[in-house]
Amino acid sequence: MVSVSTWFRYLAHKFEYSVALGWKSYKRGQITDNEVSDVIWKTLFQGKLTYLHWSKGEEMAPTIAAQGGTLLVRKLPAADPTRVFVGDVVVLKDPEKSDNYLVRRLAAIEGYEMVSTDEKDEPFVLETDQCWVLSDNEALKAKEANDSRTFGPVPMTDIVGRVIYSLRTAVDHGRVQNSHFSMRKDSPKKLLSQLLCCGSLVI
Repeated sequence: MVSVSTWFRYLAHKFEYSVALGWKSYKRGQITDNEVSDVIWKTLFQGKLTYLHWSKGEEMAPTIAAQGGTLLVRKLPAADPTRVFVGDVVVLKDPEKSDNYLVRRLAAIEGYEMVSTDEKDEPFVLETDQCWVLSDNEALKAKEANDSRTFGPVPMTDIVGRVIYSLRTAVDHGRVQNSHFSMRKDSPKKLLSQLLCCGSLVI
């Protein structure tokens, strides 16, 4: 049974998410100022903080099995340095195929200086709202990994969520190793309440 304090934390987080999502939609001109409160309440009572995402491929092995796995993803209303951190495994829009999503690890954010191992490449600094994502599988070459080494920096706004749990098989599953900050945010108690709300409790 989930404690009352855990549910209060969940509701507080959901309210924060609802407000951030409403404000983001308003700033983008997708809704009018009269519709902001409607979006907040609708998201609060009908929306979910987490969703399930199927991922397959060698790029994120061994974090995610090459044969595929179901991931529990925490939605992010706005991906900024206060909500997602270097070291997090994130789901983002594929910069080369707009209908697809990639799972990669956030390696650098705005302000980071990027230096190549190839002396011919000039160093550069990631600009505002830019980030650098990498695959976990170090055995793959850059082109095979299909990460920022191939397609370059991506907008932080392309990040839609943070992976918090990986179900590789019925007996091989567990929390995904993210940054220290995110691991605290996604503590087991919070994770349990989200799994219950998602209707996808893995035992």
